[in-house]
Amino acid sequence: MEPGASVIDVGTDHAMVPVWLIQTGRAARVLATDIRPGPLAGAAALVEKTGTGTAVELRLTDGLSGIDPAGWDTVIIAGMGGETMVSILSAAPWTREGVRLILSPHSKRALLRRFLWESGYRIGSERLVEDAGRIYPILTAAGGASDAYSPAELHLGKLEQIGADPLFARYLDGCIQRTEKAAPYSGGAAALAAEYRSIKRRLFGDDGT
Repeated sequence: MEPGASVIDVGTDHAMVPVWLIQTGRAARVLATDIRPGPLAGAAALVEKTGTGTAVELRLTDGLSGIDPAGWDTVIIAGMGGETMVSILSAAPWTREGVRLILSPHSKRALLRRFLWESGYRIGSERLVEDAGRIYPILTAAGGASDAYSPAELHLGKLEQIGADPLFARYLDGCIQRTEKAAPYSGGAAALAAEYRSIKRRLFGDDGT
């Protein structure tokens, strides 16, 4: 993110991200939205406590509904499922026009990547972060044409973007374990697990079998 960005934080919860963005100079202004009044009340308390009220605006709304896109250059959507992100972005096609997306899906990651690929977005980068022992991807995306994704890439991300991440080996192992566990109950899981193991051999020289 460029310093001084104009950011919309969707599903802000208690506004910890907006306050941090302002305090560190990464954003000049933030519109923090949430669909629930309770978290926004907590967000208002934090904004008041930190004295960031001149730069952080709070709004009760569903996703990006009712927001004028003019002047905003970055949209953050984090900590929710990929299907919810797809719903939010589908209702806001203006996010393909000159806006940088920062997305951290906590589930349904393949669904989100497929939507981005097929809906005129290009994923520019991916990285992994660990929180409370769980590993999550962070994607950046913007409007643009995208190369096709293999089934494994839909779940993992493009290897040229994510394969060298220090957390990727552990992340891949977790995907292998979950997919092999699901194989008896899912027609495509066995083939997907085999593709994961092929990737592990290619990148790390051993598939763990």
